[in-house]
Amino acid sequence: MNEKRTSILDNGLVWFGAAVSIAEIITGTYMASLGLTKGLIAIALGHLIGCILLFLAGVIGGKERRSSMETVKMSFGEKGGLLFAILNIAQLLGWTGIMIYDGALAASGILGIGNWIWCLVIGGLILLWILIGIKHLGKLNIVAMAGLFVLTVILSYIIFIKGSVHNIAYSGLTFGAAVELSVAMPLSWLPLISDYTKDAKHPIKASAVSAGVYGIVSCWMYVIGMGAAIFTNESDIAQIMLKAGLGIAGLLVVVFSTVTTTFLDAWSAGISSESIVSKGNGKWFAVGTVVAGTLAAIFLPIHNITNFLYFIGSVFAPMIAIQIADYFFIKQNNPGKKISYRNMLIWVIGFILYRSLMNVDIILGSTLPVMIMVVAICVIVSKLSFYLRKRKI
Repeated sequence: MNEKRTSILDNGLVWFGAAVSIAEIITGTYMASLGLTKGLIAIALGHLIGCILLFLAGVIGGKERRSSMETVKMSFGEKGGLLFAILNIAQLLGWTGIMIYDGALAASGILGIGNWIWCLVIGGLILLWILIGIKHLGKLNIVAMAGLFVLTVILSYIIFIKGSVHNIAYSGLTFGAAVELSVAMPLSWLPLISDYTKDAKHPIKASAVSAGVYGIVSCWMYVIGMGAAIFTNESDIAQIMLKAGLGIAGLLVVVFSTVTTTFLDAWSAGISSESIVSKGNGKWFAVGTVVAGTLAAIFLPIHNITNFLYFIGSVFAPMIAIQIADYFFIKQNNPGKKISYRNMLIWVIGFILYRSLMNVDIILGSTLPVMIMVVAICVIVSKLSFYLRKRKI
């Protein structure tokens, strides 16, 4: 869908918009029971882990000039990659519905004209963003990002300077679980980042800027959510903005942050569709994703996204671990294969490991240990296979 090369600034703006998100602020409120110090450490540690992985995924796609789902085929084969393209489209459709639902709910809390009306307004603006196209947003994107930045600074000031500490009831969230929730959000972008770095003029720099900007701003959003719960005793972002007297300014934060984030989900769903149907038109598939997501936001009850985030982690953490092992350690790919049964089996093992470790309280969360184990399995199996071929066993 893209032809011209994008600048580092373009990539930075895209990922700034991705990070300014109501969903990230809401997830940040879950950290409040840890207290400010432990909560900050969990947020920072989780994002450090997640954004290193995000950077490596971006480098693979950027250097190979392939979309995210095309890079998956390098490790899993042409047919094997289709499974992840389908799973990716499913999670992007889910994210589209969740983001529109959350944005409409918050907007309705500020200006109560009805959730379904706000769903249509937000969905319509996302469609406009898609029809304009990522390469033609230009000054419009800069103005939107500048406005979001200013309004988010104001919101932070109101929460942390004007608020006062409140006692928060313990929610049962452990430090390890908090780290995992912090990893989960950047992890959810792993199957998307190469869709943007593949067109970058300087792919490694663009990947670093993308992951860095996203990580810093995402931490900021988490901290706003956590701070809102601790300093204002309120987890409803709409109520926080109303109490702060932001009014229309708060409404703009809600609406445009939802649009700029959800645009990436829908746009990448279109790019992923081209990995399944090579002659398909990704832009119009993206339009269909927004329409479907808007309808889901209107008619389906979409509330707690914690389980959804964990599911994304269990699917895509072992997937990217195998890609990292293949690309950076083993230095092999499977472009001619229909399916790499070896890597598919390792992915299944990784999926099971992740789901199993979710029941264990690990201080660093589940993602990092699972990825280390999956990378180790890939390297060991590769060396063993090479040894057996050499000995002709």
